[in-house]
Amino acid sequence: MSEPAVDVAAALEAIGATDPLVNSVTNNVTVNDVANVTLHWGGLPVMSDDEREVAEMVAGADACLLNMGTVDEAGEATMLAAGEAANQGGVPLVVDPVGMGATPTRTRVGTRLLSELDVTIVKGNHAEISALAGEDAEVRGVESVGEYADVAEAALSCAREYDTVAVASGETDVIAGPEAAYEVSAGDEMMGRVVGTGCMLGVTLATFGAGVGIERPLKAALSGTVAFGLAGERAADGGEWNGPASYRIAFLDAVAGMSTDPPASADDRIERVLSA
Repeated sequence: MSEPAVDVAAALEAIGATDPLVNSVTNNVTVNDVANVTLHWGGLPVMSDDEREVAEMVAGADACLLNMGTVDEAGEATMLAAGEAANQGGVPLVVDPVGMGATPTRTRVGTRLLSELDVTIVKGNHAEISALAGEDAEVRGVESVGEYADVAEAALSCAREYDTVAVASGETDVIAGPEAAYEVSAGDEMMGRVVGTGCMLGVTLATFGAGVGIERPLKAALSGTVAFGLAGERAADGGEWNGPASYRIAFLDAVAGMSTDPPASADDRIERVLSA
């Protein structure tokens, strides 16, 4: 089995050349950061979340993110309509099952989205991906708590069960397709002190999915996750910050600067840890 070719610079160049329109149906806590990160990567953000128009908006988009951060009955219907439009249009669809495993409602909605839609990439924290794989997980609110020694196995199981690419974000990110799981070593601990970095990673994956192409979801997931982590490192090392609030600004600036100063290689940040 050949390893996926990961070229962050090429992915960023493709995004910049196409200005992909990315529609995000996301939560009301981090919507501004999600829009800004889309723009900073080189995409065009649109935040249509009205069931009356979302299918039409997604039909003209290049990628779609569905984020379960705030779930209500209308939002569930909107996400399904948006996801169906993405599938019909053949555009990358990223689902972020925020809080999966925390309540029966979130578990039901997350499972429904993955079961009824053709999801290109599912992105969650370690607990959410474990819950989606049917394993025990401890979620408080929307945060992963506890230790998860078998994240790679859970991500691989999730990828095979739903025929998707699973991204389990945490101190070490795990990305799995149906055939193998990989660890990505990139990022900074300050990223965990800023509300919304998980949401921003979700839309990063959607944007990279648009740039890399729906036919190469594992490559898109690896490239996007590495780029996101490297931006976190650059913010910590070179940005002017004094705490979580100013670090957030430094991080957004680092994302914006990535396209003009892309990493030469990401091979040393990716390691295959499990094969099917």
